[in-house]
Amino acid sequence: MKTTNQINTLLFALLSLTASALFLSNPVHAAKWDAKMTPAEVEATLDKKFAEGKYSPKGADSCLMCHKKSEKVMDLFKGVHGAIESSKSPMAGLQCEACHGPLGKHNRGGKEPMITFGPDSTLAADKQNSVCMSCHTDDKRMSWESSHHASGDVACASCHNVHASHDPVLSKQTEMDVCTSCHTKQKADMNKRSSHPMKWNQMTCSDCHNPHGSLSDDDLVQPTVNETCYSCHAEKRGPKLWEHAPVTENCVNCHNPHGSVNDAMLKNRAPQLCQQCHSGDGHTSSAYLGNTSMGSSVNDNAFTGGRSCLNCHSQVHGSNHPSGKLLQR
Repeated sequence: MKTTNQINTLLFALLSLTASALFLSNPVHAAKWDAKMTPAEVEATLDKKFAEGKYSPKGADSCLMCHKKSEKVMDLFKGVHGAIESSKSPMAGLQCEACHGPLGKHNRGGKEPMITFGPDSTLAADKQNSVCMSCHTDDKRMSWESSHHASGDVACASCHNVHASHDPVLSKQTEMDVCTSCHTKQKADMNKRSSHPMKWNQMTCSDCHNPHGSLSDDDLVQPTVNETCYSCHAEKRGPKLWEHAPVTENCVNCHNPHGSVNDAMLKNRAPQLCQQCHSGDGHTSSAYLGNTSMGSSVNDNAFTGGRSCLNCHSQVHGSNHPSGKLLQR
């Protein structure tokens, strides 16, 4: 009997050790409502809570009883959204519930859903954005619904960080990092040998694009591509006495504004770029350097002749010279 009791004691000890090991290797986490409810159920519950309107009488104090240990939560009070003294801040009104919705029974175990933002939220992007757009209704966001970001179901919180003293996307030093986390092709172009000075933070994406949408193509800040370019490159603006058709039509006919391996951000090297349009006669199709003896020094073609077509036709953006019909002067 004594031996049997000793064996049972040893087995109990072993089972206890095994259970402890399993617990430590697989710690139990409190399940969020997202893990128990479908996105449709979360949305329906939130709609019901808004209809009931059961806000906390203590405001942020009720929320901070549980969430004050989170550094991310407390960082809200370092920025404009947490500024109590500002009448435009959510903290001046419903406080945390101004963005996250009515408290309801959420503080009774945290099982009732609140509005959450960012990549971990199961709430649809348009529902998240409706909260932000209820305050941010200025003219810079009037075209949001038709913007590329809205069409791509991008949430405001995918780019903006409200719980921070400084939103990275609003800083010239970090804006490009935020944008290129999604726009990777443009990031690659910006690091090519010929590009705008964006990698040195001398320009930002928002200098040319309005991320909240505009009435022009590619959400540009100006009505057209050329008007956007002319805001910096004013010397290229016409009208010219002798104009170059693709230039007046669209700058990106020849240039890649995000960067290129070719000089001046050209899409192709000359004369290949020029020959995309000028390929009708012997002079342009063979890229001869005119009817002079100069061609013999480069084997009768311009493929290895320095600036190629631009050796002679240097005024490709247009000429005001009376004799500049061929864009040579």
